[in-house]
Amino acid sequence: MEIKNRIARRVAQELHDGDIVNLGAGLPTLVAQYLPDNIDVLFHSENGILGLCDNSLDTQDPDLTNAAGQPCSIIPGGATFDSAFSFSLIRGGHLDTCILGGLEVDQQGNFANWMIPEKMKPGMGGAMDLVTGTKNVIVAMEHCTKAGKAKIVRQCQFPLTAAKCVSTIVTELAVFRFIDGQLTLVEHTADTDIATIKACTEAEFVVADGLQKMP
Repeated sequence: MEIKNRIARRVAQELHDGDIVNLGAGLPTLVAQYLPDNIDVLFHSENGILGLCDNSLDTQDPDLTNAAGQPCSIIPGGATFDSAFSFSLIRGGHLDTCILGGLEVDQQGNFANWMIPEKMKPGMGGAMDLVTGTKNVIVAMEHCTKAGKAKIVRQCQFPLTAAKCVSTIVTELAVFRFIDGQLTLVEHTADTDIATIKACTEAEFVVADGLQKMP
């Protein structure tokens, strides 16, 4: 299975029945394809949709797009509204979880995902509001850059999206949680050991007593 799909499948297991969930652009949009059968969630799009369909379905409306500008559709009973109301939902703390891709997460839970200096700056979009207004912030990203540089770092070097906002990090190698403010390794893949994870993780972390293998 492709790395991004492996990450998305594991992230889907973090969701709970009845959750209202925002999916960021890119990798996070894959999460809806792996939602367990016994879990029913409402997907939110910050451009004004509650009840977004799995984007892999063939029922996409070419005249309707999600926040990333991709064609999408809405479940029966779903709702549309203006951006002002949508961001009131976010800022009012009414979303249970947001899932975003990341450029860097550091050991304090600081998060950068919107700009690489000296490169194109597409804009932050709704990310700043999402990570500060949502109860549970999951960062879904590959463990290292294409050049092999760690993305889980001691201190973010890119401009921050928000400070101390991340709850969980899911990569193709491991799952980390911030427990009492401490970056904690809670799962790793069956074919990866702790030494390998330490070698490609710049941040300092502790290993959970009940460390598990990723399903």
